[in-house]
Amino acid sequence: MGKIVAKFGGSSLSDAGQFKKVRDILLLDPRRVYVVPSAPGKRHDKDEKVTDLLYATHRLMQCGGDWQSVFARVEERYHAIERELALQTDLTRQLAQIRTDIAAGANADYCASRGEYLNGLLLSAYLGFTFLDPKDYIFFTAEGAYNSERTNEALSAALENVPNAVVPGFYGAMPDGSIRTFSRGGSDITGAIVARAACAEVYENWTDVSGFLMADPRLVENAKPIRNVTYRELRELSYMGATVLHEDSIFPVHRAGIPTNIRNTNHPDHIGTYITHQTEETPNPFVITGIAGRVGFSVISVEKAMMNAEKGFGRRILQAVEEMGLSFEHLPTGIDTLCVVLETACLAPLRDRVVSRIMELTSPDTITIHDDMGLIATVGRGMIHNPGTAARLFTALSRAHVNVRMIDQGSSELSILVGVDQCDFEASIRAIYHEFVK
Repeated sequence: MGKIVAKFGGSSLSDAGQFKKVRDILLLDPRRVYVVPSAPGKRHDKDEKVTDLLYATHRLMQCGGDWQSVFARVEERYHAIERELALQTDLTRQLAQIRTDIAAGANADYCASRGEYLNGLLLSAYLGFTFLDPKDYIFFTAEGAYNSERTNEALSAALENVPNAVVPGFYGAMPDGSIRTFSRGGSDITGAIVARAACAEVYENWTDVSGFLMADPRLVENAKPIRNVTYRELRELSYMGATVLHEDSIFPVHRAGIPTNIRNTNHPDHIGTYITHQTEETPNPFVITGIAGRVGFSVISVEKAMMNAEKGFGRRILQAVEEMGLSFEHLPTGIDTLCVVLETACLAPLRDRVVSRIMELTSPDTITIHDDMGLIATVGRGMIHNPGTAARLFTALSRAHVNVRMIDQGSSELSILVGVDQCDFEASIRAIYHEFVK
């Protein structure tokens, strides 16, 4: 029988009622043998996430503020879950130890990680599963980088001897044993790490949405769901703003060839979205798979006659960007023009220095900077070798009276990227969506 690793987000474990839903979901399929919990999320709109409270606790401790009253709210959240589920645990002792550690100067990573740690202890007691502390199995290097191979070896060996386990998300350990967290949303990464180590049949990521939608529902009313998406397509959509799944969590399961299923804890009967390597066996009813975008970009346009014949011209432009500690987003080019797309917020404090350095290194005819641009990626394997896709996209934008300021399409034909004025961003997404999704 194959194994399923189920990761549950903060909203899925926000209170005792949600714990009961998680148990019912696990009981529906005996293959769900390993569980990765997040810290408790919001119970309602005005509530606070436990992780936010723990970060606030650390900040107040550092500056001499009243951190104990904030931590008391954390304690009450866990005691309420323990009480309502009638659990018999050593929660009081665990909380007392954490309070002592914080008072002694524990760092921010340790403080934040206790949200998942405590939720994992309660969930393992509730389910009767073995508790595996990530600090013993998930490792970082001395430089703070995730050590994937050492982790996979240790965690695989541990899981071989445990039929059912709870492995809290978000953190691991440095070589000296101190706690190190992933970036926010890092429980998704832990889930994928556990799935790889367990050689899982499927990695289920349970959250409060029923998978991905083809466009942001705040911009497109009644956007259709994406039933199947490849990891390559998801990479394009995630980069441009589709944020249901933590971007870094794609890699471990992608590498291991394990499909990911995004599911909704509050609607467990919904099939959600499947992310796989190939999905040709399940044809996409539309040419495109999804649309995603972000605003807040600037374009540095460098023009010079005969640029294409000048060896090293592009390299020197990128050298100027690199020297300022910046990374570029895209690099569209023409015969005598090279454009560098950067995030405006990163460019703004270095704007004059970047321009001066490009002038020094390349002696261009002109340099112009266009701000307030939004980037929109239209993504889909159905666009490959499908004549007329680009024409339809640009016709839709033209009908919406949108001026396209930048076009970039890779040779893979998996996506078409357009840059538009920020004021046209929302109208552009709607126009593209309605052109391809009837």
